[in-house]
Amino acid sequence: MDSANSILLNRFFTRNTFKQVIVDGESSAYVATIRRYIADYLGKTNKERISEIYQHLKSEYQNEYYYKNTLLNKLLLGVHSPRTTTALTEVPIGKSKADFILINGKAIVYEIKTELDNFDRLDGQMEDYYKAFSRMVVVTSEKNYDNVQQKLQNSPAGVCLLTKKGTLRICKEPIEYCGMLSKPIMFKVLRKNEYEQILIKVFGLLPDVSQFEYYRACQRLFESLPTDVAYRMFIRVLKLRMKIDIDEYLKTPYELKFLIYFSNYKKSDYVKLSHFLST
Repeated sequence: MDSANSILLNRFFTRNTFKQVIVDGESSAYVATIRRYIADYLGKTNKERISEIYQHLKSEYQNEYYYKNTLLNKLLLGVHSPRTTTALTEVPIGKSKADFILINGKAIVYEIKTELDNFDRLDGQMEDYYKAFSRMVVVTSEKNYDNVQQKLQNSPAGVCLLTKKGTLRICKEPIEYCGMLSKPIMFKVLRKNEYEQILIKVFGLLPDVSQFEYYRACQRLFESLPTDVAYRMFIRVLKLRMKIDIDEYLKTPYELKFLIYFSNYKKSDYVKLSHFLST
């Protein structure tokens, strides 16, 4: 696929594009993609158009959005439930960003390596992720599967295959590995309200110091915890990070599940989305 086409498709399923069409009423990326890939787009609703574009991703260009949306639909909504499990994305960990994280009783980082990716950064990414999470899975394509399987055969990381048919297959289960967990790295992942929740829960108070000293004082308290306690509390507060209107969210189309999950929609936004899809 040429770069112009790939840029269009990568811009299509983004929060910015859908904010523009739903809130502002227009988006050049949305219109250009529809015109490029759907011959008779004037006779179809936006929901039908979006579905056709997504089918094109599935058959011709399984990009990162396709992987993330498949993971969310098959795992969060298929195996688990948004009422008991939380998904996170693009979480900074060290020098890396975790593509997709699922948290219920345990937490698993999913690192996506599409057919378009190479593995130059994988070793560094794994090293970063194991400093904050004890389980990791690499999700890849049929084309890259043999390379990934060979690379990770002696690693605690799991391997998941996304087939050309859009199904997920766990080929190697992840093994819990806590040997690299780092309290300083975990603390940096947390937001202010999250590490404060942990400190109040464990110590019953927050540091009584100046604003200038406050962050470091909180970090020292967190790092004084045993690693297993710190990790358990870390996972517990991260699970509370995402708040969605589950009843409204479950009505959204399959193709937009990932995008809407991370868009912080309110009731009024779901109304606008419903109107847009039926237009």
